[in-house]
Amino acid sequence: MPNLTSTSEFLLLGFSEVRELQILYFFVFLAVYLVAVTGNLLIIIAVVLDPHLHMPMYFFLMNLAILDIGSISVMLPKAMANFLMNSRSISYAGCVAQVFCFFLFGGSDFAILTVMAHDRHIAICHPLQYEAIMHEGACIRMAASAWISSILYATLHTGGTFAITFCSNVINQFFCEVPQLVKLSCSDLYLIEIGILLFSCGLFGGCFIYIIITYVKIFAAVLRMPSVNGRKKALSTCLPHLTVVSLLLFTGIFAYVRPPGDTSSEMNVICAVMYAILPPLLNPFIYSMRNKEIMTSLSKLTDFQHFMQTSSRKILLVKLG
Repeated sequence: MPNLTSTSEFLLLGFSEVRELQILYFFVFLAVYLVAVTGNLLIIIAVVLDPHLHMPMYFFLMNLAILDIGSISVMLPKAMANFLMNSRSISYAGCVAQVFCFFLFGGSDFAILTVMAHDRHIAICHPLQYEAIMHEGACIRMAASAWISSILYATLHTGGTFAITFCSNVINQFFCEVPQLVKLSCSDLYLIEIGILLFSCGLFGGCFIYIIITYVKIFAAVLRMPSVNGRKKALSTCLPHLTVVSLLLFTGIFAYVRPPGDTSSEMNVICAVMYAILPPLLNPFIYSMRNKEIMTSLSKLTDFQHFMQTSSRKILLVKLG
């Protein structure tokens, strides 16, 4: 097989050669993208503008929404552009950028979810120490640590992936997915990336174990609460986060825990949609439907008259101040 290390582009998986279906796929992806971005943007705006949401839990939720917008923007815009232009190509630099951003946003997402579990644990199991532990400086450091460590993690993955000598430029996926890129290797360097992937599985597995142990402690503390209303309130703050973690876990299992012989293009696409598109799309709905404070803030946000009155009042206070 020819050495294609110096290739200037890769060819992604085409959904269909029929032009009408390509246009249909474009509008489907566009609708999904707009819904996901709009939902996450509303969460961000609500947290920024509503003083009642200036709490650690919602600060981390805002970070999660930013990451969800980033993660879904890694692949869908390029896929939509290819549908419109009847193309399958992505530049080498574009593929590198997709791999880097995918691991950056994915790693940060996981780190923030782990921090959010820690936040809920402190709030429910150690409520008297909550303000002292989860103060503004600590929250900023936790979020910054998640972002910085994910930048290093993404750099490691990207370097390991593109150190490979590629013998083909045809990727059996609609974006630059690392397992599919590794399959194109014709050198032993792919073992480096496989080692990094195995290390990542161990790292993420450790985070999942930490989240599970944390929730065991949380549920034990909730069961000891004498007040029924207190139990309901505590659980209402945990259920959205637990649902998001479960969604990420089950979509990841669906994507990667498959029989070795099951490598059809259709299954690869379904798995990619499950773990890369569904979480960013559904997370805003999970949090808004399960959290009364978010629901209240979003209802105020969508009430244009109330929003204008509040904004005018804030501008007036700033001028007077």
